[in-house]
Amino acid sequence: MASGVFDDALIKHLWSTDEFRQIFNDTSRIQKWYDFEAALALEQAELGIIPRAAATEIAAKSNIANVDVEKIAAEIRRIKHPLVPALKAVQDLCKPENGEFIHYGPTTQDVLDTGTVLQIKDAHALYLREIKAIGRELYRLAEKYRDTPMVGRTHGVQALPITFGHKAAIWLSEMGRHYERLRQLEPRMFVGGMVGAVGTQASYGPKAKALEQGLMKRLGLGVADINWQPARDRFGEYVCVLGLIGATLGKIANQIYMLEHNEIDELLEPFSEGKVGSSTMPHKRNPSTCEAVMGVSRAIKYNVALMLESMVIDHERDGAAWRSEWRALPESCLMAGGMLSTMKYVLTGLVVNVDKMRSNLDLLGGFLLSERVMFVLSGKVGKQTAHELVYEISMHGLEHGISFDKALLADKRVRDAISEKELREALDPTTYVGRAPEIVDEVLAQAKANGWLN
Repeated sequence: MASGVFDDALIKHLWSTDEFRQIFNDTSRIQKWYDFEAALALEQAELGIIPRAAATEIAAKSNIANVDVEKIAAEIRRIKHPLVPALKAVQDLCKPENGEFIHYGPTTQDVLDTGTVLQIKDAHALYLREIKAIGRELYRLAEKYRDTPMVGRTHGVQALPITFGHKAAIWLSEMGRHYERLRQLEPRMFVGGMVGAVGTQASYGPKAKALEQGLMKRLGLGVADINWQPARDRFGEYVCVLGLIGATLGKIANQIYMLEHNEIDELLEPFSEGKVGSSTMPHKRNPSTCEAVMGVSRAIKYNVALMLESMVIDHERDGAAWRSEWRALPESCLMAGGMLSTMKYVLTGLVVNVDKMRSNLDLLGGFLLSERVMFVLSGKVGKQTAHELVYEISMHGLEHGISFDKALLADKRVRDAISEKELREALDPTTYVGRAPEIVDEVLAQAKANGWLN
């Protein structure tokens, strides 16, 4: 039996994807450590700090294919150190005189932190790809259903008409901001660590600054302004943004889930042949895909809290806080990747029931248009008087099962103020969506101008 949801053969597909698991696994993690060590050795040789022959051999042997991961793991458990066994495995592959120069200057956290940044950088490219794909689907939905009227709901109940394009445009705008957040944090996030035991670079010698610049250039990372081992805001910020993305995806999934209720029936997540909704009720088509996203969305929020807690560091290094990151960071990255992939699938195959959206506009017997009627009456009797009048008529009609038009026309004050023709026009829900279509156009134009969907 697997130890957790991310590698459980039965349910791991609900929590992430194979693509993201390939980034956050033992093989990838150790290889990133080796990438650091190889680049460091080569740059040290370039600067004349270590022999070139040693650097060449260290770089050649620093490949996960050359070592036994299980043996490294067993040795980590034996000596209680997260990195030394991985280093020793490469050292043993080198000539003795060359192997001595592996890990020449760094402290463990230099390697592990930089390796983690490299893993996240790989995942980051996939996040941008998936958000773009989701954005393109939302753009399509907003454009296609720009003018499609549906019920807008506040506090869970019917409020006023909107268009489905307007709802999709809100989701699009929100995802666009998340894309922007990810791009904006790149220069802060994608920097390496090469500071030594307490952040002073003392172990790297007089060429430390040049060495750091060359090392990070080889790794494709930026150079930090100062030691960030005791300043974990970079990782904290990144997981916070993943939490925001997860919250948005969970919100979208939840709205689809609610609109999929049989009594509403306005949206349906994709249905694949052979999908079973219940072991005992054969008729069911459960919104299980959206439910999966909603569940993962809740989980990632608690990792955000753990990452913020891990920002509280004792002095120059804190192993307890660091170890909390070892759980929260990769889990958050895996969950974010899984949610993005799943919601891309949902939105690509989303079924929009336009006819049901239209019929649900009439569900309240016209009371959905109470605001519009109030404003029509306002020009005749005053706004506050109109509000009180429409409220009184609405409550009477709802309590006695009388449709809105009949309740209004039964009142002499209304008949004296507006004609029956004006009232009929005011009670058409398809003509009271305000600027919704124009707002959709504006959001689509902005998304296209920003270029993030390309």
